[in-house]
Amino acid sequence: MSLSFSFGTAAFAAGMTEAEIREKIIGHTIYLEAPMGGEFPLNYRTSGVVDGDGKALGIGKLIQPSDTGKWWIADDKLCQQFNTWYKGAKMCFDLTATGADKVKWVRDNGESGVARIGN
Repeated sequence: MSLSFSFGTAAFAAGMTEAEIREKIIGHTIYLEAPMGGEFPLNYRTSGVVDGDGKALGIGKLIQPSDTGKWWIADDKLCQQFNTWYKGAKMCFDLTATGADKVKWVRDNGESGVARIGN
């Protein structure tokens, strides 16, 4: 089973650069708005590890509730690959800042959404 948060498709202003991604995203917890309500936290650690935990959303009934993987930046896109989620597929995201602590994201498959930048 795969974990997917789909929010439709949208056109965005200029995306974030690698430097902006490193400044605003890396070392922070990013909270994806979940379609069923609540937020889904992803931690982009400075070590290159990304981890997420959906226990608070109750997704453990659908998929493994937490996972760890790796992140990297390529062509001004934030990329990630989890060990189990998405069957270990690599994916990249165009990010656009929409405020001091908000970003819009568009995944390379066209899915899009919004997220809040935490500490």
